[in-house]
Amino acid sequence: MKVAGDWLEHRGTRALLAALESAGYRALFVGGCVRNAVLGLPVADTDLATDALPETVSNIAENTGFRAVPTGIEHGTVTVLADGRAHEVTTFRRDVETDGRRAVVAFSTHIEEDAARRDFTMNALYADALGNVLDPLGGLSDTLARRVRFVGEAEARIREDYLRILRFFRFHACYGDPTLGLDAEGLAACAAFSAGLETISRERIGAEMRKLLGARDPSPAVAAMAASGVLAQVLPGADHRALAPLVHLEASAPPRWLRRLVVLGGQAVDTALRLSRPETRDLAALVAAVSGMDSPAALGWRLGADLGTDAVLARAAVLGGPPSADWQAEVSRGAAAVLPVTAADLMPGLEGAALGARLKALEARWLASGLRLTRDDLLKS
Repeated sequence: MKVAGDWLEHRGTRALLAALESAGYRALFVGGCVRNAVLGLPVADTDLATDALPETVSNIAENTGFRAVPTGIEHGTVTVLADGRAHEVTTFRRDVETDGRRAVVAFSTHIEEDAARRDFTMNALYADALGNVLDPLGGLSDTLARRVRFVGEAEARIREDYLRILRFFRFHACYGDPTLGLDAEGLAACAAFSAGLETISRERIGAEMRKLLGARDPSPAVAAMAASGVLAQVLPGADHRALAPLVHLEASAPPRWLRRLVVLGGQAVDTALRLSRPETRDLAALVAAVSGMDSPAALGWRLGADLGTDAVLARAAVLGGPPSADWQAEVSRGAAAVLPVTAADLMPGLEGAALGARLKALEARWLASGLRLTRDDLLKS
């Protein structure tokens, strides 16, 4: 098979490949760029694999006029900036020792050893400078069938890095054929070793969950996570049942991972996934909104257009019914609205706590009116 695309023809990319090859080294595209090209999906990152050592890669890149940054030198990775594009160039490797979180590697000159240490067969595809696909492990057929399968024995790959459990579900959500279901051996291994996720940092788990919940339809993968015990491991108390209805409702709005997280629920989610302060704030606002009674317009006013949309859709999914037909227009109207009464309108007659209480009461009346009462209406009350 042969792949093609602008990513393969980029001037800097071709110059870097040519420089490595003219120095007598092998240079191949690898991983996501080849996988996505095979699947006809957009290619975002350009990763290369080579038998040249990292120091050699740096020297060749700089002699060619490119910038080389040792971003992962201990693991053999050098980032080469060539004509405006970043390329992660990694020396062929084989694992020497693993502990479920990180690996000690040795450099190799064999593509087969490099492929054998990768997580899934669809990530063990390579391509030469002309786009010819190299398939040392038979991953091409899995990729074309959209079948996410561990390289070799699933248990062995998971023991090397327990985060691969979450990657298994994420890759199925992003690349798998939903009609096939998840690979049985992989799913069983994920269930058996789910406790190993306790050794993985919350930051890494949070990053994977963001990507998983950002997939077009993560609900089948998350349901499988729940059935296998993995969801309870990463999000204790979470319930996946409202996720599929939410995805269905999202036909009218782009997917947002935090909206999906809200309907999953769970205990101490901000800590479990190491959410940022803005994410924690937004999550708390959405949880309150989903359990509240505010109209779509009121939600738009309180939360803004994006979070207001999230709240309406999440509440509908949790309650099991569609929102009102005009909900989008109402959220937009609310987001653009301004409370027509200010503190200045109530002074000097009121001040301090009394002023604040009166403003809150007028705000409640205005919201109850569907944001339609005017300044005069409110001041007459």
